[in-house]
Amino acid sequence: MSVLVIGGDEIVPIKAVLHSLGCELITHWDARKESINHKKIPQSTSCLILLTNFLNHNTMKKFRTEAKKRNIPTICSKRSASCVYGEFCKVFGTQCEGCDKQCQNR
Repeated sequence: MSVLVIGGDEIVPIKAVLHSLGCELITHWDARKESINHKKIPQSTSCLILLTNFLNHNTMKKFRTEAKKRNIPTICSKRSASCVYGEFCKVFGTQCEGCDKQCQNR
């Protein structure tokens, strides 16, 4: 699975969590500059993760809209490995560690 993470400066713990969940290719855009709004989601992307602590509303709206048009699952989370893990489990219905049931979508 190929994942695009938008937001945050350093996402090493988040990358480790995503690798443990089976994501092979993880692309990260820090979204520090306005020019990010001119980028397109790469064709190979199968999941979009938006780290909400570091994104403005226009950037989030732009990428969520593009992902929705292309039927790419979108995860919005704080910049925390545990939050990303929990939201990933909810969206993809994967089994969490130490949990005997599958997480359900909200």
